[in-house]
Amino acid sequence: MRVTALRGYRYAIGRERDVSKVVAPPYDQISPEQQELLYALSPANVVRISYPRDESGDRYAAARSTLSRWIADGVWAPDDRPAVYPYHQTYAVGGETVTRVGLIALGQVTAYAAGEVLPHERTHAGPKEDRLRLLEATGADTGLLFMLVPDPGGALLELSTPPGAPIAEARDLRGEQHRLWRVDDAATIDAVRRLLAAARIIIADGHHRYETAVEYARRHPGRDDKLMAFFSLDAPGLTIFPNHRLVHGVSGFGLPRLLEAAARWFDVAPLADPIDFRPTNRTLAVITRDAAAKLSLRPDAFDAIPWPPSTSRAWRRLAVSVLHEAVLKPFLDITDDKLDAKSHVDYTADREEAIRLAREGRYQAAFLIAPTTVDELQTVVRGGEVLPQKSTHFYPKLLDGLVFHRLDG
Repeated sequence: MRVTALRGYRYAIGRERDVSKVVAPPYDQISPEQQELLYALSPANVVRISYPRDESGDRYAAARSTLSRWIADGVWAPDDRPAVYPYHQTYAVGGETVTRVGLIALGQVTAYAAGEVLPHERTHAGPKEDRLRLLEATGADTGLLFMLVPDPGGALLELSTPPGAPIAEARDLRGEQHRLWRVDDAATIDAVRRLLAAARIIIADGHHRYETAVEYARRHPGRDDKLMAFFSLDAPGLTIFPNHRLVHGVSGFGLPRLLEAAARWFDVAPLADPIDFRPTNRTLAVITRDAAAKLSLRPDAFDAIPWPPSTSRAWRRLAVSVLHEAVLKPFLDITDDKLDAKSHVDYTADREEAIRLAREGRYQAAFLIAPTTVDELQTVVRGGEVLPQKSTHFYPKLLDGLVFHRLDG
């Protein structure tokens, strides 16, 4: 991949190091309630670009006007020289404190067929059209892509670990810490460029934004750079949560009927306390308002499942594949088309929330599954396949608003 430095736009350069009030999660992770919270934090919060509001109804013009005003007033301004931006996220998981280390630069977007960038999941058309219209209106690339880079020798990790204090830091809505440095010396920038030039890079988060950037470049030849954050596949901090499934709107749904059907391939047992349940690739839980059960796939049943043609055994062994192909599709008639339409399934990475929503009767059922591992992700993607929808939830999410790029300089 061709990678270059950028004159990043940042908030209150040289005046404020804590930028918590102006940053936001990626647009697709922001609930309506969080929008309100972010709007209230600051009149300069980047959510006003991600989710612009305008009484006349032209949201995209509102975003353009807001950005123009910020820049004219010096609220957001470009750094004086091109740089790359090391980015560290420190967070708590499983009772431990972990730091994920990467760096931000501009990466060239190319069609997936070129083989330089590998997707790991399918996308929807609607979000891409919305993001493209916003990009056309503002010329501002505010959304980071989360990119994974093979780094067995640790070179990327070393380049992403500069000396000295960060230039900006923030706490996200969950309280996790984000820190940003700026490195503008030519030797480091050249080392980053050479390291990533031959790398085959996997998109962790940001498929819609990547594909939007490809389409933008098609419409505007030469405008093929995208703001990306590059992280090592071989360093600590690649925490992946499962996206548990929340089912609704299934005609005639009943847990006894589902469990009777699932017994074709699964050993079924009551589950007294779903909170203590720990799924594996072949065991999952289903929770309703009044009951819960554990489903354990029998070894002799694996090959009897009607797997999609041409899928590999690595793909079929994924916990999410077992749920989709051995439960949701055959017994609840939740097909790929229905998943694409988002008509019967919602998602949460919070297991306690999934259980609570099912117990409150707000969903017909919650299905708890095991997370996809980094090794599973690499095996499937490098084999030329994509994972089922919503197979991964990388934690924590990258922040928008630490630094952004303007496509017109």
